[in-house]
Amino acid sequence: MINFLNHDIFYNLKGKRLYKRWIKEVVKSISKEFEIADINIVFCTDRYILEVNNQYLKHNYYTDIITFDNCDGSTLSGDLVISLETVEQNSLDYSVSFIDELNRVIIHGVLHLAGFKDGTDIEKKEMRIQEEKALQLFSLIKNGSN
Repeated sequence: MINFLNHDIFYNLKGKRLYKRWIKEVVKSISKEFEIADINIVFCTDRYILEVNNQYLKHNYYTDIITFDNCDGSTLSGDLVISLETVEQNSLDYSVSFIDELNRVIIHGVLHLAGFKDGTDIEKKEMRIQEEKALQLFSLIKNGSN
């Protein structure tokens, strides 16, 4: 089950069914073996994500997403904690729309759950390739071509 939650902010993501379908399609495209148990996408503020970053990762900085991986083999499960304030700032910094940046961040977290990493330059490059493929799939699904 894919859930969309709010922590210390209210955000009503439009088209939740579309997002659920997209995430399932992306996961299936990576491996037919994957099964989604629970993925919680938690929208929050910078203040909250900083607390989470401090408490769990011992990092004292803001970030757009923190992925908590609770996967068990081919069963994907985890929490994606997303700061909407940082996503908004990043959208301005990268000259993209808020929703395009939010989509990139959501799928970035899902890709982490599917086993993709971004610690090295090679891993970052592969992560970007996978993000772009997923974002193209989102457009196809949204426009009814898939």
